[in-house]
Amino acid sequence: MTEAVFSAEEIERYARHIVLRGVGGPGQQKLKAARVLVIGAGGLGAPLLHYLAAAGVGHIGVVDDDIVALSNLQRQVLHGTQDIGRPKVESAAAAIARLNPHVKVTQHRARLDAGNARELVGAYDVVADGSDNFATRYIVSDACFYERRPLVTAAVGAFDGSLTVLRPYETNPSGEPNPTYRCLFPEAPPAGVAPSCEEIGVLGALTGILGAMMALEAMREIVGFGESLVGRLVLVDAWGMRFETLRYGWDAANPLNGTKAAAS
Repeated sequence: MTEAVFSAEEIERYARHIVLRGVGGPGQQKLKAARVLVIGAGGLGAPLLHYLAAAGVGHIGVVDDDIVALSNLQRQVLHGTQDIGRPKVESAAAAIARLNPHVKVTQHRARLDAGNARELVGAYDVVADGSDNFATRYIVSDACFYERRPLVTAAVGAFDGSLTVLRPYETNPSGEPNPTYRCLFPEAPPAGVAPSCEEIGVLGALTGILGAMMALEAMREIVGFGESLVGRLVLVDAWGMRFETLRYGWDAANPLNGTKAAAS
């Protein structure tokens, strides 16, 4: 990775990171040199993109095929009333440019699917998935496994959320493979069991909490400070304001790095 050179304006902009133990100048250089792909510029993606840009991540890719709607604005804080009808990737890029002109944004106005996932994922260093459906989450996590890219993934319900980090192409200290997304969720829930936010609603501030936590985990993956969330699932209960962290492990039956996959 090429060492990033900061201008005087950047040194002042990132001063609170540069003096921060665990980040410092070397960590800020890593952020500037990093390429992060964000899936979705909606409820989770909007705060995630905002904080990645503010932190000085040098190159951000945004994947979304949707346009800004009035009903989005209750939680998708990167967009404004004036952006209604505008492609979300375009609105996000404009907001990032206003916030931090040192960040390069690549707009991918497309729906991520099995046909384009690996090419998109492979062009970046870290992937953060803020999509709103299991089908996309499986596609993204599989692509990250094959392209050997760390994945930060989160989900929200009406008053709850979850967050984890995946690096299943690596092993843990005991030599066992790290878990995959399919170790955590072997199969998608039946139709209707996980209703959409259009059906049940979602607390706007909750997406802000989880989106900011996603940005924190992406920064942790880039800079290397603290304890990773690999093998740990954070659960957020906004109704009772409770946070819980559960550990989960590798499932030998999973189709990516399970025993049958390794033997094939």
